[in-house]
Amino acid sequence: MLQVKPRFQSFEEYLSYDDGTDKLYELFNGELIEMPPESGINVEIATFLLIQFASLLGYQRVRGHGLELEVRGEPRNRYPDLTIIREEHIQQLAKRNTIRLSMLPPLLVIEVVSPGELQRDRDFIAKRSQYQDCGIPEYWIIDPETKTILVLQLTDKTYTEVGNFYSDDLVISPQFTQLNLKASQIFASLNQD
Repeated sequence: MLQVKPRFQSFEEYLSYDDGTDKLYELFNGELIEMPPESGINVEIATFLLIQFASLLGYQRVRGHGLELEVRGEPRNRYPDLTIIREEHIQQLAKRNTIRLSMLPPLLVIEVVSPGELQRDRDFIAKRSQYQDCGIPEYWIIDPETKTILVLQLTDKTYTEVGNFYSDDLVISPQFTQLNLKASQIFASLNQD
């Protein structure tokens, strides 16, 4: 039997869609693009940071890969590896784990770069532009290949570089100054090969 892929005219129409699975989709030009599973390395790094931030802020303010962000452009949504949400988001996300453009943006979005040039471009160029446009105050790009953490801060509606941290550098977060974390700690699991 031929299965017809749904097409969506609006983001609201997409939000009401349920295919009965736990699959994550990006909405690209009205069509669903299934998101592949994350690599083990990406999950380890994101989980390590989730634990660090949860110990500072409480577990309710830290969301893993399942949080969906509505963004402008294509695709119309993103699933960051880790997101630090605002207190008011906790209640707003109770029914659906989606931050809409009509809501205040999250405080911090973290992406762990997957292998491949296309993935690098997505995190360093496309997502950076979309997150900047959403007004997300802080964006981290964690690169397991180079073992660096690029921290960006929104200044006058444009991301500026706070620092590109590696090795035993202390990662500086403009919003979370109490975070006491070296870049090498984030990549510790990569050194166990």
